[in-house]
Amino acid sequence: MIPRPADTYQFAITEDLGRLDVFLSEQLGITRSQVKRLVDSNLVLVNGRTVKAGYKLRAGDEISVTVRAEPDPSLAPESIPLEIVYEDEDLAVINKPKGLVVHPGAGNWSGTLVHALLYHLEELSEGGGVERPGIVHRLDKDTSGLMVVAKTNRCHAYLSDLIKDREMEKHYLALVHGVMREDEGMIDKPIGRHPKDRKKMAVVDGGREAQTIFTVQERFAKYTLVRLRLITGRTHQIRVHLASMHHPIVGDPLYGFKTGNLGAESQLLHACYLAFRHPSGQYLEFTADPGPEFWGFVEKARQTS
Repeated sequence: MIPRPADTYQFAITEDLGRLDVFLSEQLGITRSQVKRLVDSNLVLVNGRTVKAGYKLRAGDEISVTVRAEPDPSLAPESIPLEIVYEDEDLAVINKPKGLVVHPGAGNWSGTLVHALLYHLEELSEGGGVERPGIVHRLDKDTSGLMVVAKTNRCHAYLSDLIKDREMEKHYLALVHGVMREDEGMIDKPIGRHPKDRKKMAVVDGGREAQTIFTVQERFAKYTLVRLRLITGRTHQIRVHLASMHHPIVGDPLYGFKTGNLGAESQLLHACYLAFRHPSGQYLEFTADPGPEFWGFVEKARQTS
């Protein structure tokens, strides 16, 4: 059966079965990826509590599934200001502002970077899917800085391979709590879904390999300005790694401290450097300054005693 918008479905399990996502995919006539989105949105309950998509169903389990209506996924260009650092027939490099969501999703069906790209660029690749044309990699909503966008499918596949093979270099600037003792080093800790809070990632045993190189730029009495290079690209990697060292990013609402944020309401993290080899063979390098707001908080940190 095909679920209708805003319907709630109830299932009583009378025998031990396999995975929850497989069962619901068959019962509702939707894909396992769609089931996972419902699970991640806490719209699937087993015996009144949230579980993982891979939960093994047992006799006596009672499942409740709420299927919400979703807006039309069709995209329309929107005249959103966008700084295009570089553009050619294959790709574009943009400097994403803080506060801009990269692609449409729950609660953000308009006003995203994708809508802006559709307005400013004549062509975008299809490799990212219907809701993510041109998108090869992402930045969090409140992380600003450099991103590369694919304009053709061939370039999208090429850039995706560069990222997979760790041949795209990405550096960030962050202002963190506390005084980091080491001048430089590597954080090598596996990252996975937080065991208790599904909205968060965490350093966990059995997580995916994650490596971040850090270099201290300047130390203050209570803060440190640090440059970071991603070796891997896990969700929230820099934010999780720094928090695991007890040096969370100033202003980070998810992994940071509740006090001492110098007035910052979101993480002070900026993608300042991007380098990779163009499909033509040319090596490209880009830099982007984080701007006066970021440096204003750094100055506050410098003046804190």
